[in-house]
Amino acid sequence: MNIHQLIEANKEQFYQDLNEVIQIKSVKGAPEKTAPFGRGPKAALEKALSLSENYGFKTANVEDAVGYAQWGNDSEYIGIVGHLDVVPEGAGWSFPPYRLTKKAGRFYARGILDNKGPIIACLYGMKLLKEAGFVPKKTIRILFGTDEESGSSDIPMYLSQEKPPTFGFTPDCKYPVVYGERGIVNYQILTTFDAQELNQLGNFDGDQAKDHVPDQLSVTINQEEVTVSGKRAPSNAPELGENAITLLAEKIMNDQLVTGELQNYFSWIADSLANQHNGEGLALNFEDKDSGKLILTPYELLKTETGLALSIAIRYPVSIAEEEVTQKLLKQLPKNSTMNVVRRIKSSSFPKNNPFVQKLSAVYEDVTKEDGTPVTTTGATYARSMPNIVAFGPSFPGQKGIAHNQDEYMDENDLLLNLEIYMRAIIALTE
Repeated sequence: MNIHQLIEANKEQFYQDLNEVIQIKSVKGAPEKTAPFGRGPKAALEKALSLSENYGFKTANVEDAVGYAQWGNDSEYIGIVGHLDVVPEGAGWSFPPYRLTKKAGRFYARGILDNKGPIIACLYGMKLLKEAGFVPKKTIRILFGTDEESGSSDIPMYLSQEKPPTFGFTPDCKYPVVYGERGIVNYQILTTFDAQELNQLGNFDGDQAKDHVPDQLSVTINQEEVTVSGKRAPSNAPELGENAITLLAEKIMNDQLVTGELQNYFSWIADSLANQHNGEGLALNFEDKDSGKLILTPYELLKTETGLALSIAIRYPVSIAEEEVTQKLLKQLPKNSTMNVVRRIKSSSFPKNNPFVQKLSAVYEDVTKEDGTPVTTTGATYARSMPNIVAFGPSFPGQKGIAHNQDEYMDENDLLLNLEIYMRAIIALTE
């Protein structure tokens, strides 16, 4: 079997099938009786299962939350766990976000990297192996999740009905094998001001969410509108962006736009958070050998009835406990502040020397001729909620900050290289 020839002969059909899934706007919506995460994710799930049936695989829909395509009949299985839901497209696209567009050897679309492109590549790769006559000695199941971007509540629904895989991977991170994921904790810092001071400010307006560095923010200060523009980036790579919250704080200070305790507050933001992505401005500069430095990202600033609410996301090294971060941060808060945890995801780790991990590392090294030593990540994947899996691809070393931005992209050569890696991984894990 010549995998290169198989891919080359079938790539155009792969692109057509992938585009059918890309075209569905699978952003989380209002829950319905048979669509727990909204109509978009459910429609994408139905499309993926339809393709799977057409390819000749057994399919099932579990709780309208996770579907799967299965090759083999054993109750124990190797799992490949991806997701079909996507983050909102946002503004500023140069291409239609929900259509697969190729320009100069690069594909653009919401979900091409995160995660429709990689999981449909796994499915299509399994189809090509089946048609080429490969017979797996272990059952393999490709799982299509629909709530990864909003907390992965689809996986507990699946596990309430189905056994977890004996081993597997999620193609939703980076190469080589990712054996450890940092802990994540999001805090909301509530700071009170007296009414007269607070009246200097209107409401903050901008695209603010926990998945990205905010790139634009407007607020009325003493009847004058103030707007700052930065650069959007994923919240786990804040150094690639320019944060509108800290830019606004710096502008307020430089132009002396507020007085009193508000002035002290924005001075605290500017001094403690601007371009201090590893927490050094708040004495949070934890690090360890395996996972590197802590990462801190302010992602939302809101006006409340009694003051201001600042939300920050922190990704801490695998050797550090959330309590250590909380205790240090509490000592650094501005005056008249309290703090709540609004999101927490514990760190996860998988044995690096596991034989299946070694097989994936060997596949990666064989295909790319690059070092396959397992690594850790700042991101959060299904590996935290689905037992016995690691993250594996699709981004190659040096590729960072693409997924949640406008003009999300994946080079055609990289998409096809992923297809080859995943086909060889299926062979290696099921031999």
